[in-house]
Amino acid sequence: MLVKDVMKTQLVTLNADSKLGFANDIMYLGRIRHLPVVKGENVVGILTQRDLYRASLTSILTNWKENKEFLDSIKVSDVMTKNVITIAPDATIEEAAQIMIDKKVGGLPVVKDKNKLLGMITETDVLQYFVDESGKKK
Repeated sequence: MLVKDVMKTQLVTLNADSKLGFANDIMYLGRIRHLPVVKGENVVGILTQRDLYRASLTSILTNWKENKEFLDSIKVSDVMTKNVITIAPDATIEEAAQIMIDKKVGGLPVVKDKNKLLGMITETDVLQYFVDESGKKK
């Protein structure tokens, strides 16, 4: 099976000028762990829950209100991962899984033609695929 067959196409994205407080709210409310950062239709970065945690370390030293104000003062572009690991829509699920394992990432933006964002595949999508396939063999 190919990545394009299991990827999610209904995505929430950010632009590089978005504030971390906004991104944090989206991630929390939507239970999202990976947000592609786009300029037009092209991926320019990715913001992960891990990136947010790193930026939020000040919350250990401050209260929630101060941390929220701090996050609202920082742009996504300041903390996003810029060298995004991506995958093509015609790659196999096994290839996607191997990239995630090798690179220790939980999600891959699916792109074509110089980083045009088509969708996203996450470790959850890959696991669901393998569970479904395993169930068919019984």
